[in-house]
Amino acid sequence: MRFGFDIDDTLIQLRQHAFTLYNKELGQNIGQDVFEQICRVEIHEPFGLTNEEGSAMWQRMNEQVYFTDCPSYEQAKEILWQLTEAGHDVYYITARPESSCLRTRQWMIDNGYPVKDGHFYCGMQDHEKLAIIEELDLDVYVDDKPKILHSLKELRTIAVLRDQPYNRDESFERITHWSQFMRYVTVDVK
Repeated sequence: MRFGFDIDDTLIQLRQHAFTLYNKELGQNIGQDVFEQICRVEIHEPFGLTNEEGSAMWQRMNEQVYFTDCPSYEQAKEILWQLTEAGHDVYYITARPESSCLRTRQWMIDNGYPVKDGHFYCGMQDHEKLAIIEELDLDVYVDDKPKILHSLKELRTIAVLRDQPYNRDESFERITHWSQFMRYVTVDVK
């Protein structure tokens, strides 16, 4: 089978990592309970920042957010290794900026993800993911953003939402923990 995965907030806890970094940078101690209630992708509001200030902070802290010790979701790496070891194709499709593609790919490898040559797509806008997913003819694609999954409705690809507070009003197939993903694996090629 052919599986595609977004990276940020799908395989790794990027927003939560950024939230921790914001707390340190701003000298605040806003709790995890507040983070869990943020019902949008952007995380700046609990820190009292405007949209403009939040955007500027994200840009300023980009290096720290993307390339430090952002944790993976529990069992995400293990599941992807199980897939590749069983002979399935695993593709990464991320809308991270083109300027960070090589570093992002290397970060994934350095952090224990199975990354094969030709299976890493980066540097497109969210709306451009559809063309890649269609070209790869994926069986299953997982992302945290409903907007991406809505664009897949005409494809045979099973669209799976990685649960986040900002997507809970959507009715897509959903995983709240990576251990639930294996129900989408219907062929064992080992």
